[in-house]
Amino acid sequence: MQKTINSTEFRKMVANGARMLEINRAKVDALNVFPVPDGDTGTNMSLTMQSAIKEMNACSSNRFQEICDAVSKGALKGARGNSGVISSQIFRGICSVLKDTKDSFDTKTFAKAMEAGTKVAYSAVSIPKEGTILTVVRLMSESAVKLAQKNKDFVDFFTALIEVGDEALAKTPELLPVLKKAGVVDSGGVGLMTIMRGFLAAITGEEIDANSIPTEAADVKNENDMFGDNSDIINLDLGDIEFAYCTEFFIIHLKQMTTLADIDKLKEKLMSIGDSVICIGDLELVKVHVHTNTPGVALSYALELGELDRLKIENMLEENRALKAKLEAEKKEMGMLAICAGKGLEEIFKDLMCDRVIEGGQTMNPSAQDIADAVQKINASNVFVFPNNSNVILAAEQAKALVNNRTIHVIPTKNVPQGFSAALAFNPDESVPENKTNMTHAIDNVASGMVTHAVRDTTMNGFKLKTGDIIGLDNKRILAKGANVSDATVSLLKALKKPDHEMITLYYGADVTEEDASALTEKVQEEFPECEVDCHFGGQPVYYYMVSLE
Repeated sequence: MQKTINSTEFRKMVANGARMLEINRAKVDALNVFPVPDGDTGTNMSLTMQSAIKEMNACSSNRFQEICDAVSKGALKGARGNSGVISSQIFRGICSVLKDTKDSFDTKTFAKAMEAGTKVAYSAVSIPKEGTILTVVRLMSESAVKLAQKNKDFVDFFTALIEVGDEALAKTPELLPVLKKAGVVDSGGVGLMTIMRGFLAAITGEEIDANSIPTEAADVKNENDMFGDNSDIINLDLGDIEFAYCTEFFIIHLKQMTTLADIDKLKEKLMSIGDSVICIGDLELVKVHVHTNTPGVALSYALELGELDRLKIENMLEENRALKAKLEAEKKEMGMLAICAGKGLEEIFKDLMCDRVIEGGQTMNPSAQDIADAVQKINASNVFVFPNNSNVILAAEQAKALVNNRTIHVIPTKNVPQGFSAALAFNPDESVPENKTNMTHAIDNVASGMVTHAVRDTTMNGFKLKTGDIIGLDNKRILAKGANVSDATVSLLKALKKPDHEMITLYYGADVTEEDASALTEKVQEEFPECEVDCHFGGQPVYYYMVSLE
């Protein structure tokens, strides 16, 4: 049982946290779906931590005060991006408590340090936003005191604390709608939890590797693939920039008369001339970041406090013009957007060269704005939209009025197999009208149906149904009923089959095993020997199978 942490062990904790983050930074980057100009979250946080380590390693003393000052100063000097800055402030707060430690600290002291880290981090942000790394550290710190009272052993304490952090991380999509819409948790929160796992590994002596991040975080990222690769997750309607110059610098050698209140006043002054303000530090070093149209004014304000160092001013107007020009040069004539639910279906649409796939379908209809937002992210003048559900077609039509610099062409696909046929009919060498005609005709050449279960007792289309009965239907009516999923699927195929059909395709859903799907494929082949039968994982909810006959 380890009840206390000495300075040497604290050094190892910080180093392990930084190493854990560096090893896993690509995973954290992969969760960062927001188009920020200053890099990805994992990289920013890792570089921030590496700066802290560099400063810590240069510290020859093994006293807590010197070590904590070095970590705090190093993290601040290397802070990059919003998550990097917030991380530096979390460590600044933690170190402000631990620096007063003489020989070692216990779990209660670390709990107080977590509270201080949260307070400092929140104060560093002009408008704190929940659903971010701030939420994760706050909920952890709120639980830390109670956990410290119950757990004297650091292994037990950190294990419980990490569990709280993971639960907080899972809540971030509910607190920040853009995360929920993208299907990811907050990447900064994942970075923080990665560091905390490094702390625990330092205490237990456990080896750290790229598999140390919980699979839940990686799995959440996989769900986001419905929105395309991260490289193109950006609103292509760039609009105008209000503040032209990204201004960054450090204030060093602060004047003797300068106080902490003066640093707070500087922050208020900067907020009056711009946005994206960061003004953090102490009487030894202050880091400043602001977007403003008057960088000279910002510099003059800062010179009242001390000397300027590492000055950087970037013209964001020019960057915006260059990006607009690049996007315009790369813009293509036509693109495709598909709407569906199911990992396998999504992958098939991607293989058919759909530019984007968004989640939607039965029980989860996307709004007109959802569709318009997805269209805006496709760098094409004309975008063909496949609703793939009769309840989504109208919303897709309404989205036409919500997009800029693009024309939406809705292909009235009522189910996923029709969407596949429409996508297959696309030819980039033909004109927009020709493609629209070919796609519309293509959906008429496919017969399709779905297999699900009845949710209430009723009589419909000549079938007397009870709750739980397995049924097969097309877009208009119930065509089959079976004692089980396999029988109902075969009966549905018989009802849909026409003499000229040569190809049968089955797409099995989330509630069907691969073994059952393979068995049904063999059964269908026996029933329809004249047809070629194929089967793919669809992963769709609600429907056991989607079927297509061509």
